[in-house]
Amino acid sequence: MSMKVSAPDGVKVYNVSSSKNVPQWLSESKKREQKKNEEFRRRLELLQDFRFNAACQRIKISPDQQYIFASGYHPPQVKVYDLANFSMKFERHLDSEIVDFQILTEDYSKAAFLCADRSVCLHARFGSYYKLRVPRFGRDIAYAPFMAELLVAGSAPEVYRINMEEGRFMTPLACKSPAVNATGLSPVHGLFACAGEDGVLECFDLRMKSAAGALDAATNCGAPGQELTAVRFDDAGLQVAVGTRNGLVGVYDLRSQRPVVVKDHMYGSKIVDIKFHASPGDAGGNSRRIVSSDRHICKIWDINTGEGYTSIEPTEGDINDVCLWPNSGLLMVGCDASVIQGYFIPSLGPAPKWCSHLEGLTEEMEEAAPSVYDDYRFVTKNDLVKLGLDHLMGTSLLRAYMHGFFVDNRLYNKAKSLTEPFAYETYRQQRIAKKLEEERESRISMVKKLPKVNARMAAKLMAQEAEAAAAAAGDPAAIAALKKKGALPQNGEAAPVPNIMADKRFGAMFEDADFVVDENAEEYRALHPNAGHRAKAKTEEERLLQEHFEQVSEDGQGSSGDSSGGDDDDDSMDEAPARAERPSKKQHKKDGLGVSNGGVSKAAAQQGKPSKGPAMYAAKDAASLQAFKKRESRADTLELPLAERVGRDRSAAGSSNPGTRLGGSREIKFVPHMAPDGVRGR
Repeated sequence: MSMKVSAPDGVKVYNVSSSKNVPQWLSESKKREQKKNEEFRRRLELLQDFRFNAACQRIKISPDQQYIFASGYHPPQVKVYDLANFSMKFERHLDSEIVDFQILTEDYSKAAFLCADRSVCLHARFGSYYKLRVPRFGRDIAYAPFMAELLVAGSAPEVYRINMEEGRFMTPLACKSPAVNATGLSPVHGLFACAGEDGVLECFDLRMKSAAGALDAATNCGAPGQELTAVRFDDAGLQVAVGTRNGLVGVYDLRSQRPVVVKDHMYGSKIVDIKFHASPGDAGGNSRRIVSSDRHICKIWDINTGEGYTSIEPTEGDINDVCLWPNSGLLMVGCDASVIQGYFIPSLGPAPKWCSHLEGLTEEMEEAAPSVYDDYRFVTKNDLVKLGLDHLMGTSLLRAYMHGFFVDNRLYNKAKSLTEPFAYETYRQQRIAKKLEEERESRISMVKKLPKVNARMAAKLMAQEAEAAAAAAGDPAAIAALKKKGALPQNGEAAPVPNIMADKRFGAMFEDADFVVDENAEEYRALHPNAGHRAKAKTEEERLLQEHFEQVSEDGQGSSGDSSGGDDDDDSMDEAPARAERPSKKQHKKDGLGVSNGGVSKAAAQQGKPSKGPAMYAAKDAASLQAFKKRESRADTLELPLAERVGRDRSAAGSSNPGTRLGGSREIKFVPHMAPDGVRGR
């Protein structure tokens, strides 16, 4: 499934509504085409059609926790979702925009909607039941079930009471504030709180006509004169939290006039909602938290210390309302966006029973991928030295993790721009050169056997692929080679090797110069300890080949052959032993030096073109052949005078055949004979 995950403050937050959505106005043919989209097929929806055309205003849960009510606008409507079937049960349209609403029964059968046109709409199971109007525009509505009264607060210094049992207005509650922005009712002792426009918090006992107490909450929170925009009682009934228009949240104990803790959202935006949350099984109350929201962010923090636990910042639209599922880690956020955002925080609490599958999905994602830090970058110690940030080690700007550190992206980008001021210009030039190269390739058809980048590795992969293909075709030599390497499967059947060069995932490895494998690097030598010896041996072998052999041209003559075409029999006789001792083509192939696929013939070298066929080599003489077999060089010997060379050859040949040189050529001796008259012959 597709879920985005973030980890602000190290707490994983899963967005369960971040998948791709299809608009309702899309044609049926386009919708059918979306079924072929892999991302759309793997999307995750918390509830079917859990969205509005324009935006969502309010979200509430029925007391039996079987239904979800959500209201939206453009057009004004309310939707009820059946959690047992993961779908919408019904939707109803109203004449005016819904300001707030209350569920009057345990299920979905009765509800009251406060609208922007001063009307209160009462709905039953079958639909709209009754509609009445209040004297002033309403801003909030509450329901007292133990008295069956609707309490409507608005732009007036009083709270209107509507008795649902008697069907009439009761005497309103007189307030000191010129207007009331929000109300709250304690489920324990029934105390009714009003958040005034002048920053005063008033509490009423609904059995009395006057206020039980009043408190200048805004001034005590450090924001004198600011309006109170939100109020909420906790489940125990001993604490109340208020929110101000400038983004402060104060938690009060009903027995004290001073706030226990004050939390600043740092956005300067009004607080739109406050919720109390307690983890399941928390008997001591040590993990009680508050979920407070303004128009930009939803913060979760400790109720005793005010220390932040985590935060949720929707990417689309301002926040209108937050619905927290009781004793769980599921939050639903209504924003100025069509889709109702759903967030799941496993560390905050388990998933609700109706969507328990979220537990398994998050566990799978934790096993598959690590945490994602959107605002931080992982760097090693060497990277810090290059960026000039190594002096920050041990400070709060660097967070140690595994073999490196996490650094803020803003600090990293600033240091990067200072250390490499021309990095962008270099990148721009590389992009231009790459585009020009692509244009040239499109105009000129070029056949490339090997890529320019990592050609040695590409040749090795191509050779492995060809060998595997030959073995799969049944070539006994290729099968024997694979057996020797131990690369043949246990079933004895060779399978073709996948073409890595054709795989898009590894395409940049053979195209981008940033991926060049440096065989001289220490890391490469540590992983391939024999690579240096092989390269050195190959270089030595090429040098010996050039010294002791000469390349045979296409007409069968040697590369050094300035042959005059002479027919002298003596020359033929002198060259006969050398030809006799030259190794045959088969012998050259046996020694691994007779044929070179990468060689260049003399004729081709003169023309500056590589030869198309294999290059043939022949030994210069028998002495060169013997020296090549022994892996010896005769360069030092050839620089000696003739007398010293002859002496070395005789000592090397031994006394068994002093007339034969080691090189294979015959030594001719001229012995003068005496004439009968005692005079030497001339």
